[in-house]
Amino acid sequence: MWAYILKRLLLMIPTLFGILLITFIIVQFVPGGPVEQMVSQLQGRDAAGGGEGPSASAASSEGGYRGRQGVDAKRIEEIKKLYGFDKPAHERFVQMVGQFARFDLGKSFFHNKDVWSLIKEKLPVSITLGLWTFFLVYLISVPLGIAKAVRAGTPFDTATTFVILLGYAIPSFVMGVALLVLFAGGSFVQWFPLRGLTSINWDELSLAGKAMDYLWHIALPVCAMVLGGFAVITILTKNSVLEEIRKQYVLTARAKGVAEHDVLWKHVFRNAMIPIMTGFPAAFVGAFFSGSLLIETLFSLDGLGLLSYESVIRRDYPVVMGSLFLFTIIGLLTTLLRDLSYLWVDPRVKFD
Repeated sequence: MWAYILKRLLLMIPTLFGILLITFIIVQFVPGGPVEQMVSQLQGRDAAGGGEGPSASAASSEGGYRGRQGVDAKRIEEIKKLYGFDKPAHERFVQMVGQFARFDLGKSFFHNKDVWSLIKEKLPVSITLGLWTFFLVYLISVPLGIAKAVRAGTPFDTATTFVILLGYAIPSFVMGVALLVLFAGGSFVQWFPLRGLTSINWDELSLAGKAMDYLWHIALPVCAMVLGGFAVITILTKNSVLEEIRKQYVLTARAKGVAEHDVLWKHVFRNAMIPIMTGFPAAFVGAFFSGSLLIETLFSLDGLGLLSYESVIRRDYPVVMGSLFLFTIIGLLTTLLRDLSYLWVDPRVKFD
């Protein structure tokens, strides 16, 4: 097994390099980079200060952006040097890979902070949404799926299927808007706050008060995210349990007089949980880093989803590439953990 793990770890290196290379090449062809944005800002200031000069009137008459018009070449070269674009693309890529090899993610163009610092600042929001979403979805979906399998075809099975599929069909941001309107001061009551993870007087609260304040703030965004996540795990659990119940070893155990409770929990449960549990590592890590941009925007939560979106829009390449590097490593390690979890859940699996 150790040879298999070492082989997988070594294969991560070319995979990671290829992802970074492809993304870097694509980035070079995206218009409106940081240099162009800075030039555009300088042109706007010049136009505001000097009125409708020749360059401004020319740009407006043609109805489009004229890259270097109104800014002298020396200033443009200074801007390129500031952002590191005075070097050829291949040199910038080699420099970036060298930094990433030392786990130096660089410095943001627009936030004037290290990318590591930015990610650490946004992590509390992502951890909050991810951790609660993961645990609530699995803690509710797995028992519900087992109950549906045991009561397959009954009114309980039909009613719960309708409810979870209805929740799955409603997008999380639509659910978020509905919750805000109903419970956060919209047209009805204001039981929950509109924004943020904590109140203004957070530091003045007691430990119990801080816990209650935290739960009070996250109730609506977490509900908006988890309601659509029940369907997949619940149906997967139900189908997996039903498949195991129909197998020969279950009929044999029942024929030998084993109690139905023991058949379900000692025999069926472990085998049925193999496809569920092997997805735990990916689901657990993914819940932290796949935060919903729309949920964060709706509830004014400054998390990794909003940071990634703003970085792409503003062409903040160090944040884009640094986040991609970090999340790719986590994704590759998570895939390895998922494969190793097969061995833990099912001892019959042999990597050799």
